[in-house]
Amino acid sequence: MTETYDALVVGGGAAGLSAALVLGRARRRALVVDAGEPRNAPAAHLQGYLTRDGMPPAAFLAAGRREVEGYGVEIVRDRVVDVVRDGAGEFGATLESGTAVHARRLIVTTGLADEMPAVPGVAERFGRDVLHCPYCHGWEVRDASFGVLAATPLSVHQALMVTQWSKDVTLFLHTVAEAELSDTDLRRLAAAGVAVVPGEVAELVVEDDRLTGVRLRDGSVHPRSVLFTAPRAVPRTGLLERLGAELSETPFGSYPVTDPTGLTSVPGVWAAGNAAGFAEQVVNAASAGYRAAATLNGELLFADLDAAVARG
Repeated sequence: MTETYDALVVGGGAAGLSAALVLGRARRRALVVDAGEPRNAPAAHLQGYLTRDGMPPAAFLAAGRREVEGYGVEIVRDRVVDVVRDGAGEFGATLESGTAVHARRLIVTTGLADEMPAVPGVAERFGRDVLHCPYCHGWEVRDASFGVLAATPLSVHQALMVTQWSKDVTLFLHTVAEAELSDTDLRRLAAAGVAVVPGEVAELVVEDDRLTGVRLRDGSVHPRSVLFTAPRAVPRTGLLERLGAELSETPFGSYPVTDPTGLTSVPGVWAAGNAAGFAEQVVNAASAGYRAAATLNGELLFADLDAAVARG
């Protein structure tokens, strides 16, 4: 049998659970399908979320699921492998388990995956002393000796940003040639006191389960206790592409074109959180999920009223 819902929420992170909470409180029959792959899983704590600052991500999600299920929303650990829009403008979805679902509307909160630079030690220590976001982690590592592993010339921006949290910052150019840095880049780095080290990074030096340095291909070791780098973002937009959603190319991947509520170019389909943009933090994602769900609920309400009027 195919279960029918007012809304299918694909993804059970902050955006998806926030959307589900709004839908449950609006007395909508909603289903959350969660593959259990949150982007912030490597982090010990989430930061910058008012009243939840320092909370472990797993605890945050567990509390969210309890709240959502309290309003009758169903949450299943599964994966949506296919979705099609039918002639009535509604949606049929197939789950990895083989379950078939029909939903009047769809909210996609599938997020993104971070691909780390291929330097031994970087992926293994990501979320500990290898970090990507100073707003997420800068306070906790303030005044430590920072390294910044360049992935592109845009890494200069990251190196300059982290000087707000430490004045001991070294930019490792790695595979970026010095000639790729602009005169403005060089002047700003000098003004900020950032040391610039050319040469490819061979590996991280780890002692007693702590980052202690960065080793270059030439064998030199530069003592550092924290390393910032910019992972390559891989948006999980497969379902949106399957539905024909318009995507926009950005320096951080292709993301759906949306209106301010998160509505994509496909009628009845919203995107929220990192499925809609690279820089969405947990608090932003929760807000976007709320906004999408409230818009969805209003659309269904007036669609049903207009249908009743048409029937006389």
